[in-house]
Amino acid sequence: QVQLVESGGGAVQPGGSLRLSCAASRNIFRLNAMGWYRQAPGKQRDLVATVTSSGSTNYADSVKGRFTISRDNAKNTVYLQMNNLKPEDTAVYYCYARAIPVGSGWHEYDYWGQGTQVTVSS
Repeated sequence: QVQLVESGGGAVQPGGSLRLSCAASRNIFRLNAMGWYRQAPGKQRDLVATVTSSGSTNYADSVKGRFTISRDNAKNTVYLQMNNLKPEDTAVYYCYARAIPVGSGWHEYDYWGQGTQVTVSS
């Protein structure tokens, strides 16, 4: 079972910045796409940004120009740098990974972190 451990959430004022990190560990044969989703109270979980193993990125329109996703393949870690945060960015942020675990016969599975709260408020 691949495990994702997130860190870096917190409270910040509008216009501030936060950096989220997510490290994948345990039984990884291959780590493919990684990314971040978020879920605000009473709403569905939505894509924020993803990055492939080769570095191609995809962003939700609402965060383009403000958020930057990156990954360190040597550390199996994905980052989300969030700048110019707005109150509407308030949500629980979930790390995501599509991975092939050891012994799975090349089958891919989707994995999720436990979530980290980001609150943007004055």
